[in-house]
This record gives sequence, C-alpha cells and structure tokens, in this order.
Amino acid sequence: MPPRSQPYRPSAPIVPELASGIAIFSTEDGRVFLLHSIDEDRWCLPKGHVDPGESLESAALREVREETGFERVAIEGELHEVSYRFYQPKKEVNVYKSVVYFRGRTPERTPHLEPLFDRGEWVDLDEAVRRVRYPTDRSVLEAAGRK
Repeated sequence: MPPRSQPYRPSAPIVPELASGIAIFSTEDGRVFLLHSIDEDRWCLPKGHVDPGESLESAALREVREETGFERVAIEGELHEVSYRFYQPKKEVNVYKSVVYFRGRTPERTPHLEPLFDRGEWVDLDEAVRRVRYPTDRSVLEAAGRK
C-alpha cells in the first residue's frame, strides 16, 4: 500500500485541514491509550477531521468512538494544539493540518478498533512519549504530563 502522506512539497498547492483528538487516560490506573496505525506502522492518539458545523469537542468524541469504540469518555478540557504540513499524493496537494487535542478519561478498558488500526494499548505516559513517532504527538503527551 503506498503511503498516505509524504514530505511537504513547496511547489504543490496547499489546503487547510482542521482536526480534533483526545489523549484518553484510564480512570482505573491513569495510563494513556495509544493506537497503532497499520499503513504507517506508527503509534498515535485518536484524532480526526472536524466536519463543517461540528464543534471541536464533538468531533473529538466522534473520532474516539469511531477509532476506539470507547463510548464513555469525559473531556476534562483543552490540552494542546499542534500544526504540521505534509504532501498528500492521492490528491496531489499539500495539507496544512491543525489539531486541537483534549484531555479525557474513560472507565472503559477494551477497545473495538476501526480497521485502520491493528492494535491499541494502555501504556504509562513515559512509554507513550517513547512510542510515538512525531514530535507533535510527543508535545501533546508532554503537555498531558504537565496538567
């Protein structure tokens, strides 16, 4: 399967994209939930696009339901915002993506993953920081550790 994203190409047109996600912590033991993306072989936090007219919180909760199956997630406030850019070969455009993350908690332990993910794990925050590939994901987790 070809990669969904590639390094930014200055000569290609650019489109903005807004996304929202949640760093989900377990009410049981305080661990954070990570997803493993099959096509990019990387660990990440649940997140996704914000639909027109949708609030950031609603989008984050919807994406968590879709990607993890967790239904009972309580948002505890905005956590961190990140921005990055990449090239999307399928559409032949650069994407400038902004993602607003919230901090959340759930008593649920067993995920029901979207097919894009082959596994999800509850890990200690330090382990989560080590597992994620991108500095933007690390910055979100580090912000969660400060709160």
